[in-house]
Amino acid sequence: MTADLAHPADLAHPADLVLPAGRVTPDGPRPSVPRRTTVLHLSDVHATAVASLYGVVDGITRMRAASDYARAAGLEPDAIVISGDLIERGNAAAYPALRDALLELEDSWGVPVLSVLGNHDERAAARILPGHRASVGAHAEDASPRAVRVGAWRFVLLDSSTGSLGAEQLAWLDAELRLPASTSTSTSTGTGSSSSLAPSGTVVVMHHPPLGSPLPMLARAGLRDAADFLDIVEGTDVRAILCGHFHHPLSATMRGVHVSAGPALAYHQVMDAEPGTVSGFDRSMFSLVHLGADGVSASSVGVEHPAPLFTLTPAPTTSQPSPVSS
Repeated sequence: MTADLAHPADLAHPADLVLPAGRVTPDGPRPSVPRRTTVLHLSDVHATAVASLYGVVDGITRMRAASDYARAAGLEPDAIVISGDLIERGNAAAYPALRDALLELEDSWGVPVLSVLGNHDERAAARILPGHRASVGAHAEDASPRAVRVGAWRFVLLDSSTGSLGAEQLAWLDAELRLPASTSTSTSTGTGSSSSLAPSGTVVVMHHPPLGSPLPMLARAGLRDAADFLDIVEGTDVRAILCGHFHHPLSATMRGVHVSAGPALAYHQVMDAEPGTVSGFDRSMFSLVHLGADGVSASSVGVEHPAPLFTLTPAPTTSQPSPVSS
């Protein structure tokens, strides 16, 4: 489902208005302030067809658990983004169940669920997923980049399942970004321009980060044609790049653009594994991304938590919080 999620704008208080000359006035119209856009960023589901991954990891169940956690926490996402490795390699038979789960997510939240492919995915088999149908005349194994509007933002969805974007996809991206999201008017699903007016700018979603991990074994595991990608992105209206792949959170600024590599739903990377090894432990995480007029933030959230040591609630007679035993 492609959605245009218009929200009532929050209004600034008149006392907060400062005129160019520095004079504060309560008079005159209140200018609208763009509403913050919230993205539930999931990554690295690694769904399997029969047996659980490593005997314990059911990727689709963990995706549903992250959704339940977000709902219980009172989060209100404007979109759900899933940045690749939707299945575990060799488990293409998991795509039908994954399709049903993605449609279920979209229906239950009432917001777009936008997914891209990772190096464990299979392009031809993934065509049954929402938003992954091949463009007219395209081969089933071709990448199918697309642009989707979510509220005031353009989301550009790229396929790095081969480890790189490749010349054709980079050319498409260059053409897409030359039409700023604030002025483009038509729908884009791989060959055209962006879907509609999106004055806040562009968010790029792909699986591979355009840089390496700090872990020695993953230092060269980022996007292979990152330099070419960043040459295209630099100086455009791209505000954020959301990705995954490393199975640990990572934030960076590349060519002036915020990069957030989200943690994995399937398992978390052991950060102190000895040189020459990679290791994962059983922890499921996602990211909460906030897109605002003044910046982008990303917070990593664990789906499971131990019991709290304490809980703070407002005291009955004061606005100051006081500890309450849990």
